[in-house]
Amino acid sequence: MNILLIHQYFLEEDDPGGSRFNEMAANWISDGHQVTVVAGMVHYNGTKKRKDYKGKFFRRKMQGGIKVVRTHVSESYNSSFIGRLWGYFSFTFSSTYAGLFLCKEKYDFILVTSPPLFIGISGYLISRFKRIPFIFEVRDLWPESAIDTKVLTNKYLIKLAYSLEGFIYKKAHLINVLTPAFRKKLIEEKNVNPEKIIFIPNGADFRISDQLLNTFNAGEFRNKMGWEEKFIITYVGAHGVANHLEQIFDVAELLRDSPVLFVMIGMGMRKPFLLEEKQNRKIENVIFLDPVPKKEIFQYILASDMGASILKKADTFKTIYSNKTFDYMSCKKPVLMAIDGVSKDLVEDAKAGSYVEPENAAHYHEVISSYINNPKRSESEGENGYSFVKEHFDREILSSKYLQLIKEKVLEKQ
Repeated sequence: MNILLIHQYFLEEDDPGGSRFNEMAANWISDGHQVTVVAGMVHYNGTKKRKDYKGKFFRRKMQGGIKVVRTHVSESYNSSFIGRLWGYFSFTFSSTYAGLFLCKEKYDFILVTSPPLFIGISGYLISRFKRIPFIFEVRDLWPESAIDTKVLTNKYLIKLAYSLEGFIYKKAHLINVLTPAFRKKLIEEKNVNPEKIIFIPNGADFRISDQLLNTFNAGEFRNKMGWEEKFIITYVGAHGVANHLEQIFDVAELLRDSPVLFVMIGMGMRKPFLLEEKQNRKIENVIFLDPVPKKEIFQYILASDMGASILKKADTFKTIYSNKTFDYMSCKKPVLMAIDGVSKDLVEDAKAGSYVEPENAAHYHEVISSYINNPKRSESEGENGYSFVKEHFDREILSSKYLQLIKEKVLEKQ
């Protein structure tokens, strides 16, 4: 197959962060398919273009056998809500142009992954002009997540966003959802035809974790970091409004006299506030680190005692799987799951960690203390999690299944 993927946040080879489609695309290339990606020039945690993109609107490059067309994104992306909106729209315009005029091959289908929701416009227009099927992927329910976090409050913009969402669902030939809760919501509340929906979730890349599990010296790494006597809980991910990471400060204050150290790795628009708040509250058992490439992230996880998945307490987030949960489990670490709903169910079904009520510091304290007092529990739950994701969420297997479903449900019916 020849695949055209529109993904604003497709990572550079040295970018930190989640890499669902970097790994999916690499698997497709390995299986003999061709992949072209139209991607943005600004990282989702960044504010500026890389030096080699300055002054450019488009740039072609090869990335591990994948043809990548980088397109303009406004550098106001992380400055404010309006700046972020303009960042979304600027990519919508530039990706549409790139898809229509710079990607000239004959593609079997176009796959668009959201959020942002607006690039569904790009996918629809390109599919119409190129006369190829349009596949739309829902990684997060939008605009619900923006409304619940009060990022989107204007009633006219909310109405417009829901109208756009409905239009995209109607025009897409196939819709992939990342959780069973998304599927249920699309069918029951948004009246999407069930036959149009497939389920290919996030997953784990065992190529990295399995290699490091056999070679990485976690004790040596802990000594280098000064963590010898600590109980390390690592959070990897965005530091944004939706994550509400300030809840960790309340927990840290309750655990001042314990060996617990929270290691927060990532970037986002709330990070400057979090650093200031840490200083103002004189909290020493929480440290913030900048994002690091995927392989290094796995080293931090392997050197930890637990991995944390954290979001704001909001009903919308009951429908999502936290990306990093799968990485924690593939590294045989128990998960501290501060997200209710399907993410809670995932960890409990796998017997791979514990749920804590988001923003409830006393519950955090109770659960974390139980792990400190029972080291064997961490080991057994880590093994449980690894076995569970190996069986159900191996990204290499999911990549093949994704294309098979597109072939069966769309391409063979053309």
